[in-house]
Amino acid sequence: MATGVTLEALRRKSRNYQVRWGFIWALWCAVLWAAWYVPGYAVYYEEPFVRLTEGGNADNMLAAMVVAFLNAIAVLFFMFVWVGTLGKTGEYFRTLRQRRISIWYLPAGLTGGCAIFGTYVAMVYVGPGFAAVAGLLYPLVGAMLARLWYNERITARAAVGLLVLVTGAVLIFLPSLLADLRAEGDSSRWIGYLGGAMAFIGWGLEGAVAGRALDVSDPDVGLTLRFSAEMLIWVVVGLPLAWLLAGDQLWLAIGTALAQPGVWLMLLLMGMTFAFCYVSWYKSFPLIGVGRGQAIAALYGPLSLVYLWIFGGLTPDIWFAAGAIVAVIGSFVLFTEGRGVLEVIRAVEEG
Repeated sequence: MATGVTLEALRRKSRNYQVRWGFIWALWCAVLWAAWYVPGYAVYYEEPFVRLTEGGNADNMLAAMVVAFLNAIAVLFFMFVWVGTLGKTGEYFRTLRQRRISIWYLPAGLTGGCAIFGTYVAMVYVGPGFAAVAGLLYPLVGAMLARLWYNERITARAAVGLLVLVTGAVLIFLPSLLADLRAEGDSSRWIGYLGGAMAFIGWGLEGAVAGRALDVSDPDVGLTLRFSAEMLIWVVVGLPLAWLLAGDQLWLAIGTALAQPGVWLMLLLMGMTFAFCYVSWYKSFPLIGVGRGQAIAALYGPLSLVYLWIFGGLTPDIWFAAGAIVAVIGSFVLFTEGRGVLEVIRAVEEG
């Protein structure tokens, strides 16, 4: 009997340790994710982006595509540095050869890459404040898919949190979108709202897809595979498509960007913040679940508005700020379950 009690106490202590570190990793993700928007916005003050963003839709889209591509390179570089520092390079290639595991990182790279590209589109057309808070809605997608795919529980409290998140979505998107639709003149800002939708849908899908592989692979290695997949998609699909649409302007824009020291500095900061925000994000999923890991990381929204205000002098739109606050409240409602609920996040399949 004493042995049974001791084992139960050790099991409870281990689970509490996992939950605590799951929360810590998710909070670190929020801090670093928010910081990523500062260099992501500042890079548009460098050539050729400062010129492209003053042009028409084709130039705006080219600017977003080039920044997203360079961001992917920067993040993948830091992920290889991280994996190499941890001595996991061999594990990376071993996991890559395990097709039943590594294949899941291909759709994760596709959906996550679309989310990042959508963020830069939203940043160009609407602004960095909207781009930051639009992604806050990804726990909606992640929680619903985690429920469908993994049988992660959605309790009554979690359902309330999701409803609050929907309210935040309305505040973030609807007022400004309606104002833009009523305004005369340039109506291309709707492309930015579409990019914002791509961001939260893509990140929600990514978390749910990657969660399948994270159960049986190392998070650091898995994340490097995810960005390797994104880079593969850029090389095979993204760049050829951009070349087809933009012609030699694509290579001219990339060459001009890489000739600017300021762009290299921004890429350094973007790569570091986003790589290690993703490291924290992926590490939280196996510990506290996809839905809750995503919900806590959604705290990046208001933090990004604060960072952009401090470092960029950008006063947030009142509706974006209100929507961010409401969405964060929904996230807190969603993940502040009792330890008893967290202990068995996924339902056990009978069979």
